[in-house]
Amino acid sequence: MSWGQPRSLRARQLLAASLGLLAFLALAGYALDRAFLETAESNMRQRLTSYALAYAADTDFGRGGEIIPPYDPPDPRFDRPGSGLYAEVILPNGHWDSMSAQGPVLPDGGMLKAAEETFEGPLPITEINGHAGEAYRYGRGLIWSVDGDSKSEFQYTIYILEDTSALRQQVAVFRLSLWRNLGGAGVILLLLQALIMQWSLRPLKRVIEELKRVQRGLASRMSERHPRELEPLTESINAFIESERENLDRQRNTLADLAHSLKTPLAVLRARLDDDQNGGAAIDAGLREDVDVQLRRMNDLVSYQLSRAASGGHALFAAPVAIEPHAEEIVRGLEKVYSSKGILCEFDVAEGVQFHGEPGDLQELLGNLLENAFKWANSRVLLTVQSGETAANRRPGLLLAVDDDGPGIPPEKIASILQRGVRGDERVHGHGIGLAIVQDLVRGYRGTLDVIPSEELGGARFEVKLPPGL
Repeated sequence: MSWGQPRSLRARQLLAASLGLLAFLALAGYALDRAFLETAESNMRQRLTSYALAYAADTDFGRGGEIIPPYDPPDPRFDRPGSGLYAEVILPNGHWDSMSAQGPVLPDGGMLKAAEETFEGPLPITEINGHAGEAYRYGRGLIWSVDGDSKSEFQYTIYILEDTSALRQQVAVFRLSLWRNLGGAGVILLLLQALIMQWSLRPLKRVIEELKRVQRGLASRMSERHPRELEPLTESINAFIESERENLDRQRNTLADLAHSLKTPLAVLRARLDDDQNGGAAIDAGLREDVDVQLRRMNDLVSYQLSRAASGGHALFAAPVAIEPHAEEIVRGLEKVYSSKGILCEFDVAEGVQFHGEPGDLQELLGNLLENAFKWANSRVLLTVQSGETAANRRPGLLLAVDDDGPGIPPEKIASILQRGVRGDERVHGHGIGLAIVQDLVRGYRGTLDVIPSEELGGARFEVKLPPGL
């Protein structure tokens, strides 16, 4: 599909739904990731808070204000250097660090007011092995007094720090599981979406198939069993088909009636002219000649219009017609007419090639081209039928050519012989409208008629090309 060509409805819906689904999964994944991270940080704060309160409950101070840490810390990791869980007590005249804080370089913390809490992170630290790391820190401001004596009160602050290694590992495991599950769900949803879309577009596909059958003449109209949303479309198509066929029949009948009405007065004029020639009233010779010429011309026009009314058709809603049987029937008649010339007509008809149109149009087309070729040929005529140009989702075009081994047609006379009433040679019998009829028929099917020298037989080649149909 080219970039300039509009995408199909299925491609549009699939692309839009896929982008929407991917955007939804991405936002859902981001939201879940943020929610998990916030929950993990909240759990860490609660855990660090419990450690701080445990230290505050179990820590004692001497008379000189020196700290007496608890014998058993709330977590064994506080006694293991570089364990990742650290405790620090800030005093007015110094500070105390847990055994785990011996070695790592931790950020400095200031004195907090009584009952003041802080939770920070991640803060940069230097681990015991010298590598850079990060840690979360919880701080709480407290007041110590001896037996409630306000004079002995002093402030101190407890900080609990925990590195982010455990948190990062939890987040990594969660993210791996999250995106794996979201990815699997996305694939399943995309497949389900494609199936649902195919099912929902099936009625539209059925409408297209029915329309193709109507176009190719395999059905006369669209069926009536379609979803409510498509009923106005199918009803409009059926109305258009019926209107088109009614107009075609009306045009045929009008032409036939007009031509038939003119035949009677023409026959009377011809009879009166023949009576005068056989001894009737004297008519001026020049007038007789003019009347005779005009009568012949009018008779030719009437014959032409009658044949067009009988054979004219429409290429859009026509059934395929086999070409070879019609050609054989026409050639048998022409061989009798031109038996004195002993002409041999050869066929080069590709298998399966058909004419999509009215049988009368095909007979008119083949009859005029073959009769013209028999008229001018010396001994050979060649009929070639092949598939023409092709296009996606369209029936193939048609190439139909008739060659003869006659004298050929000079390039300067090609335009004139295709004009109505002009004959290639006045000495040859004819009315000069056969090729004009062919040209009108070809134009009606949006095709082209070319007259070129025949490379095969050396005479003239009349080549008809019909484009791909709907």
